[in-house]
Amino acid sequence: MNFKPILIVHGEPNSIFLEIFFKTIRYKKFKSPLVLIGSYKILKFQMKKLKFRMDVKLIDPSLLNKIKLNNKTINIIDINYNKNINFQKISSKSNNYIKDCFETSFKILKSGITNKLINGPVSKKSFLNKKFLGITEYLANKTKVNHNVMLIYNKKLSVSPITTHLPLKLVAKKITKRKIIKNITLIDSFYKKNFGFSPKIAVIGLNPHCESIDKFNEDEKIIKPTIKYLSNKKINVKGPFSADTAFLKKNRDNIDIIVGMYHDQVLTPIKTLFEYDAINITLGLPFIRISPDHGPNQKMLGQNKSNPLSLIRAIEFLDKN
Repeated sequence: MNFKPILIVHGEPNSIFLEIFFKTIRYKKFKSPLVLIGSYKILKFQMKKLKFRMDVKLIDPSLLNKIKLNNKTINIIDINYNKNINFQKISSKSNNYIKDCFETSFKILKSGITNKLINGPVSKKSFLNKKFLGITEYLANKTKVNHNVMLIYNKKLSVSPITTHLPLKLVAKKITKRKIIKNITLIDSFYKKNFGFSPKIAVIGLNPHCESIDKFNEDEKIIKPTIKYLSNKKINVKGPFSADTAFLKKNRDNIDIIVGMYHDQVLTPIKTLFEYDAINITLGLPFIRISPDHGPNQKMLGQNKSNPLSLIRAIEFLDKN
């Protein structure tokens, strides 16, 4: 059986990503060929720094569909990176490199050779530079997708925020019936397609205890009627539930996904519960995009102490056919 290659975009060069990549391929053998898109020079430098030994194979992206690949070597599409290699601070100096890595992956994905993409973490502040809220939105823009959803996935419990990397003061303005409907419908379709069942979805209210001293209560006026509408469409969704009790064990044992109104409302508890045992999947793209559920972590660069579990789970998810 031929397995489609998994493209792995290096991301921020001044990050712990190559360290967790080395640990991942040492930990487990995968069926799908892994193709790293990044700098050969940085790869060799980090291998020497972290005392990791493995043969490296340079791949011509134009021949990717004509050559046989395996994971006995590190397969890399070299993105020339002229900056002197040493431990630098994360800055906009890496932007062109990160962009070139992504652009190379887009060309390969568009060719149809594969539909599997993993990207290493990037700095939202430096790379996205306020143009996009996150990589989820950046990828949607690059692929001309009108709607996308962030899903933090764990097989026991997943979460999804209706709004992503927004300042808290802006969240309420972005909570709409239309957005909730589109997000939950996309999540339901994703689970049916990939896992063969309609998930049990719990929706968290925006306000503490789903109550508000303000004249306009979003939980009553927006969220509750939207849940009723979705339920009538045969989607298994309930709520709104109070955020302070939704993640209690007796509650989460009966649900597959908790949908929250903003980023930290659901990402803080799921990272507390599962730590690195979760992955970030972008729904709605023309390919499957996953990233480890953590940032560049520059402070740990070169220390060989970073946990690779999220990257392992990301590759495992795509390593199916």
